[in-house]
Amino acid sequence: MSQKLLASGNEAMAMAALDCGVHLGVGYPGTPSSEILETFSEIGGCAQWAPNEKCALEVGIGVAFANGRSLVTMKHVGLNVAADPFFTIAYSGTPGGLVVVSADDPGMASSQNEQDNRRYAIAAGVPMLEPADSQECYDFLIRAFEISEKFRRPVLFRVTTRICHSKCVLARRSKSDLRATHFDKDPQSNVMIPAFARIAHRKLRTALHELEGLNEKGEFTKTIRKSNDLGVITSGISFQHVRDAAPDASILKIGMTYPLPLKTARHFAESVKRCVVVEEGDPVLEDALKAAGIKVEGKAEMFRFGELNVKRVSKLLADDLTPETPPAPGKPPQLCVGCPHRKAYEVLRDMNCIVSGDIGCYTLGVLPPLSAVDTCVCMGASITVGLGMRKVLPEIQARRIVSVIGDSTFMHTGINGIVEMVYNRPATGHVVLILDNSTTAMTGLQEHPGTGRFLDHTSCPTPVSIENTVRGIGVDNVDVIDAVLDTDKFTELLKQRLASNDTSVIICRRPCILAAVKIKSYEENK
Repeated sequence: MSQKLLASGNEAMAMAALDCGVHLGVGYPGTPSSEILETFSEIGGCAQWAPNEKCALEVGIGVAFANGRSLVTMKHVGLNVAADPFFTIAYSGTPGGLVVVSADDPGMASSQNEQDNRRYAIAAGVPMLEPADSQECYDFLIRAFEISEKFRRPVLFRVTTRICHSKCVLARRSKSDLRATHFDKDPQSNVMIPAFARIAHRKLRTALHELEGLNEKGEFTKTIRKSNDLGVITSGISFQHVRDAAPDASILKIGMTYPLPLKTARHFAESVKRCVVVEEGDPVLEDALKAAGIKVEGKAEMFRFGELNVKRVSKLLADDLTPETPPAPGKPPQLCVGCPHRKAYEVLRDMNCIVSGDIGCYTLGVLPPLSAVDTCVCMGASITVGLGMRKVLPEIQARRIVSVIGDSTFMHTGINGIVEMVYNRPATGHVVLILDNSTTAMTGLQEHPGTGRFLDHTSCPTPVSIENTVRGIGVDNVDVIDAVLDTDKFTELLKQRLASNDTSVIICRRPCILAAVKIKSYEENK
């Protein structure tokens, strides 16, 4: 019996994970993917936040090595962090199902870039599915686990912001029981020393050829036959825009976009007078089809940036290259009124510090009226970028450099930066400011190893202490202070540490104003 309901793509993926017997969902929160594991946990699945995406994928690999099913979720830049195990597990594969969700963010609604992670599937040699709505999120995810196990391959499940957050009617199946897990000793498959990896590489390419054959059977393609004048090859959310923008066009929607069903695509392209590829982001499908000698048209460079919509697809298909009307200016993002980070940034600004920033709410300190962040690269980079500048700048500037990082980001990739600071310390020392607001705020107030709570907000018996961690690494000075209540004391402390040749970590601790009430309720419900 199927159950029909209204669900977002993220909710559909969570339901699919529960219904097909996923043993563990693991990931790191990041818009637009965060709700997948939160929903999975709420409806009865076993889910956890990892310190970062690399850890998440490696835990998921362990589950799959034990013949379990694991769902690993992250936003697109998270796969950069997880790329090391991702490329290797593509060779070895796992006996259990392993599906990696990459939630891409075209248009950069909440990201530092709009990279197209379809390229990861091609580079690593991993089969990739791209659903076009919530129903396909549900159906494709279940099939992804079946494919993963049949071919002993991880599957990349690529979604985008609109797929994650848009809702449609979903028909849900009955739930499967969790199967028993066990470990089979198989070092030749599971240990990628060069001798075994050479064999694994050949097996990988053989599997991809077999997967291409599976894709040609049509399970993951949808063909709409209408006009012989215009045909469109598309995938994902672009399919929805094409249907509205060109209702009379013939359409080939591809659901498994690597390896591609090239014979199907060739036959479709030859059946219409004009064949256009409509895809968001990079010309991944276009390049692959043209490389195979299939006669298709791509899109102009102007349509490579940002999300597509019906109006933009209409212009694309009409070869209309007139400048697009810029969107109406919205209210710029800003730190919340009452945010504890504000006071620390005011002090940094007034002291004319050179601030090496990081990813999180506090990145917004770059904007007026604070205007207090000078660099921001990626998660964890504030510490190491600051150290690099300390190494080469004249002392008068070096002593003004402060690395600023949040508590969740410190747990994510900040700890190695502290190791670097202690090991390769600059002559002028260094100052790291950890803005600890007791949550992962920007992505929706999720927990992390330092909050003392698990993903479902239940109590964790051994929270990771930031101050004990940095002391254990060997930092000279470790201070904990509330920069809001003790602003003058914080200012004097910062001046003192900047004047020293020591390595120093100052932890500005005060709960996020949005999380404070929730944190109190969690504590009361222990």
